[in-house]
This record gives sequence, structure tokens and C-alpha cells, in this order.
Amino acid sequence: MLFLSVMAEVCSTCGLPKDLCVCGEIEKEQQRIRIRLETRKFGRPITIVDGIEDRNSNLAQTAQKLKSFCACGGTSKNGQIMLQGDHREKVREFLIKHGYPEDNIELQ
Repeated sequence: MLFLSVMAEVCSTCGLPKDLCVCGEIEKEQQRIRIRLETRKFGRPITIVDGIEDRNSNLAQTAQKLKSFCACGGTSKNGQIMLQGDHREKVREFLIKHGYPEDNIELQ
């Protein structure tokens, strides 16, 4: 007799199976995100997104999705996402659509 034991992977943080894990959602609710506009060389506007923590969400991947959504260039470094142009409202809309609470997003 051969018994196969199939065990679901368990999250080390919350103790729930990986497919039911809520750590990512809880983490999103605890983040304070700031979206601000800065003016760089030659008066060019740049939108800077601060406060997205890189633990469960890949910052570079989020930056790539934001650049595609806003149809602009940009980069991610030092825990910030920088987008060329004034895209504060679009970024806010994108983050709300991806599960970040509206109350935790601050526009400056």
C-alpha cells in the first residue's frame, strides 16, 4: 500500500495555506503611499511615488505596469518610482485599482 500525503504549502507568517494567504492584502493596508510632483532640470515635471514596500510586491514590476498604464517613461530606484510627466491622478487610480486603500494614498 502506498499512501501519498498531499499537503498544501503553508505561509510562514499567517499560518494559512498559500492559496488563502492574506499577508499581501494586510501589508497593502498598512502602507502609506505618497505621490508628489517635482520639477527637474529644464522645468520638466516628474511624478514620484514613495512608500510602496518591496517585500511582497516587486517594485520594478510595479513601475513597469505604471509606465505602461500612464504611457510614459520612468524608472524605479531607492524605493521610489519616478515617472516622466504629471501623472498623479492616474497613479492614484492605478493603485486603488490594484488593492491599495484610498485613505492611505496621499497626493501632494
